[in-house]
Amino acid sequence: MQDLKTLKVNKENKVAIVAINRPEVLNALNSTVFFELGQVFTDLANDNEVAVIVLTGKGGRAFAAGSDIRELQQCSFLEARAFALRTKTSQQAIANCPKPVIAALPGHTLGGGLEVAMCADIRIASEKAKFGQPEIGLGFIPGGGGTQRLARLIGEGRAKELIFSGESISAARAHEMGLVNRVVPHDQLMEEAIKLANTLAAKPPRALEWAKMATSRGLDMDLDSGLQMEIELFAACYATEDRDEGINAFLEKRVPQFKGR
Repeated sequence: MQDLKTLKVNKENKVAIVAINRPEVLNALNSTVFFELGQVFTDLANDNEVAVIVLTGKGGRAFAAGSDIRELQQCSFLEARAFALRTKTSQQAIANCPKPVIAALPGHTLGGGLEVAMCADIRIASEKAKFGQPEIGLGFIPGGGGTQRLARLIGEGRAKELIFSGESISAARAHEMGLVNRVVPHDQLMEEAIKLANTLAAKPPRALEWAKMATSRGLDMDLDSGLQMEIELFAACYATEDRDEGINAFLEKRVPQFKGR
């Protein structure tokens, strides 16, 4: 892994933990953070020793409290557009990663921080976490996917209320809305995220990748096209050794040993 200025990356077993490491500014997202996120997720996508990625923030108070406003303060029209385009590239590296991505959200997950968190497949929140898209109060709109991913996750009406008002919501409310998968005690957040990551890492890698592909891409297709894609990926599983191992282990009443082949 390359020398990183704003991220910490650790690998244990088949799980990689990527942590935004700017706790002194509540992990505010600047150009360097986005650049490094794109690099790291591209590398991890091609790392055969990693099956699942946990994305979190250092310091215990925030996942990311938003984009770095000081960096954005002096942006011109063209510079703001360029920043948003760079943001999209990095976020797509997370969203399109073929491996499951779990976001462990310890605290403030606001603005650009929420936009990054929504790129993950599964979100686990501390009971202390807060969520929102406060950009409207600063005179602009979300520019990193907030208007698009939020509506897809929680529905148009709820998304518009959060975006129009700029108000924050609690972890409990975010769970009710379907924005996060579960809420856990603050001191158990990483334990729960890693426990889930280890569970997923024991699954057959190709089947995990294809399950993610079918679900994510299917949302942007009409139903018939999505069903046809599912059929093709389902059939592809039957060309893998892991499919044989899974069925044999089931019939023999033992734990399967998947090898990614």
